Amino acid sequence: MKPIDIRLLSVFDEIYKTRSVTAAALALNLGQPAVSIALSKLRQQLGDPLFVRTSSGMEPTPFGEGLVRPVRAVLDALDLVLGHRNEFDPATSRRTFRICMTDISQLVLLPRLWKTLRVSAPGIHIEIFPLSKDTAQLLETGEADLAMGLMPQLEAGFYQQLLFRQSFVCMVGADHPRITDQLSLAQFEAEDHVVVSSSGSAPLVLDREIARLGIKRRIALQIPNFLGAAFVVEHTDHIITIPERLGDVLQGRGAFRIFPVPFALPDYEVKQHWHERYHHDPGSRWLRGVISGLLSE
Repeated sequence: MKPIDIRLLSVFDEIYKTRSVTAAALALNLGQPAVSIALSKLRQQLGDPLFVRTSSGMEPTPFGEGLVRPVRAVLDALDLVLGHRNEFDPATSRRTFRICMTDISQLVLLPRLWKTLRVSAPGIHIEIFPLSKDTAQLLETGEADLAMGLMPQLEAGFYQQLLFRQSFVCMVGADHPRITDQLSLAQFEAEDHVVVSSSGSAPLVLDREIARLGIKRRIALQIPNFLGAAFVVEHTDHIITIPERLGDVLQGRGAFRIFPVPFALPDYEVKQHWHERYHHDPGSRWLRGVISGLLSE
């Protein structure tokens, strides 16, 4: 087999990340015909289609899937040898960073992060992925640079940094007919609640502690994210228990009243997580520093 042009491997890696020839061309700052020609050459040299077009994008063949790790190992090694990772200038970089986060983190962090980037790194692009069971794999493969939230399930090979400790508050609509000046435990147990079924690990922490304390909670409505649940509460007589920083963001943006939780709840740690392969990458280090500076107490 003839030696493979390293540029073809970069095209392969970017198509795998984006599942699109067009998106890969944009990321590599190449024309779409050049990327298509590169893919054709690689297919011919390796004797496999590598990617096939589906309704969800360019999906890898089994042979192509098997190439992902060795191809990235080659590209990582080449970057290290050539010193590509020794420098990063946020003021001139056009790099795309992919961050996994919950809807809460999007509300709390994204406006401040974007305001900061517009000044110090105007060419940087940000893509947001939801925090999910696939997040660890996205970090490991390099499809995501960073994840934010409570992720106790991560195993060896990952780094983490504490950003802040999070506690809970209760929120009701401003026109709630029975809860006005304070929220008692008896009221908490007597009223209907809106709960969040999935948005990181905060609902799991809350559910576990309520069950452990034996507190009654009459669940009337279950919604998949905190933001939707919060604005349902604004127009009903329900209660929702939410992370305190989300309460800070929402206060003044709707007709809400916010109260302390009427029983003891532990706080929990919100961290940023990354894989060891990007631990020394200057761009990743810069982004982690920016986020830490915006969110750390």
